[in-house]
Amino acid sequence: MYLSKRVQQLKASPIRRLNIYAEEAAKRGIKIHHLNIGQPDIETPSVFFDAIANCNMKTVKYEHSRGTKELIRKIQAYYERLGLHYDEDEIIITNGGSEAILLSLIAIFDEGDEMLVAEPYYANYNSFYDILNIKRNIIRTYAEDGFHLPSREIIEKSITKKTKGYLFSNPSNPTGVVSTKRELDDIAYLAKKHDFFVISDEVYREFVYGDKKAISFGSYNDIAENVIIIDSISKRFSACGARIGCIISKNKEFMEAIFKECQARLSVPTLEMIGASALYDLPADYFESSRKEYDTRRKILFEELTKMDGVFMREPEGAFYVLAKLPVKDAEDFAIWLLKDFNIDNETVMFAPAEGFYATEGLGKNEVRMCYVIDSKDLKKAMRILKEGLIKYKREVEK
Repeated sequence: MYLSKRVQQLKASPIRRLNIYAEEAAKRGIKIHHLNIGQPDIETPSVFFDAIANCNMKTVKYEHSRGTKELIRKIQAYYERLGLHYDEDEIIITNGGSEAILLSLIAIFDEGDEMLVAEPYYANYNSFYDILNIKRNIIRTYAEDGFHLPSREIIEKSITKKTKGYLFSNPSNPTGVVSTKRELDDIAYLAKKHDFFVISDEVYREFVYGDKKAISFGSYNDIAENVIIIDSISKRFSACGARIGCIISKNKEFMEAIFKECQARLSVPTLEMIGASALYDLPADYFESSRKEYDTRRKILFEELTKMDGVFMREPEGAFYVLAKLPVKDAEDFAIWLLKDFNIDNETVMFAPAEGFYATEGLGKNEVRMCYVIDSKDLKKAMRILKEGLIKYKREVEK
C-alpha cells in the first residue's frame, strides 16, 4: 500500500524537527532553554478555567458549526473597540488560527493557483501550500532592510493571472516586523487592481513595541470584499492549547463557502468556546502587563545578540520573535551541536533554524528564529550559552 503523494511531499516542521535531539538531551539531565517555539510562558487568565468549571452542563453537545453566539458577539465587541464593525455572519469560529488559514485556502485556491508570498514567512504555511498544491510566487525581503517589503513595482512583478491571494502575518512571525502603512497601502492597491484575496494573520496584534502600530487590514473598507482576517486567542491570551481561532470577512460568498467546510468538520470544542468567551471579558489593560514583559525580554535579546561577534539582526518591532544571522555556515548543524555536544552547567539553548522559513532553496541557512517566551533571567542565561557556544563551535568544529 502507498500513501498519497500530497503527504509524501510534506516536510517536517523546522520549528519541531530537532525535538528528538532535545529529548535526548533532557534524558541526560540537560536543561534546555526553549527559544524554538512560540509557546508563551505567561499564565492563561484564570477566568478561562473558571468559566469551564462553572458551566453547569450535563452533556457536552455539538455546538453550531459557526461557533457559539456568545463567543461571536464577544469577538464583535472586541473589534468594535478597535473601530471595526462586523456582523455576526461575518465571523466564524475555528479550531485555532491554523484551521482558519487552511479552510480559507481550500475555499480560494484550486490546484496550481498561485499565492503571493513574502519570504521569510511562517513555516507551517508550507504544509498547507503543499497539501493543496498551491504555487508560491516569492517576494524577497532582506535582513538589511529589516525584512520590510520592497516597492509596489517590485511586488507587482511577482503577480500573474493565476495569483489568487497574499497571506502574511502582522506583526510578523518569524521576523518580528510590523508592516508599515506604505506596505499595507501597496498590497491593498495591488489586491484591488489584480483582484486577489488578502489573508491577514493578525494574532499578534497586541504585541507591538515603541512607537509602532499594528494596522488591521480590516480598516481598508474600499477592498473589504478582498480581505480575510485570521485571529486567535492563542498568543493574545496565552491559550495556545485551547485551539480557538476565527475567520472574519465581509465577503458573503467566501463566508458561505467557509460555513460549508465547517459543517463538514461539525464544530469547535464546546468547553473551549465557553472559556474563550470569558477571556474576551477581560479589561483592555490586561494586555499591558504582557506587552511590558515581552518588551523587557525583547530588549534583553536584542542587546545581548548585538554584542556577539558576527551576529546581524534588526531590532524586532512586534510579536515575540527575532530572525538573526549567525556567523556559522549551517545553523541547523550548529543547533544540533548545541543540543548534543555543548552545555554550561548542564544547560543549553534551542532555537529554530530559519532555512525552513524560506521557499527559495539555500536562503536562511545561517539564520535562526528565536522566541523571547522565557523569563528574563533564563533568557540572559540562554544568551550566555549561545555566545560561548558560538565561540567554541567556530574554534573547534567549523574551523
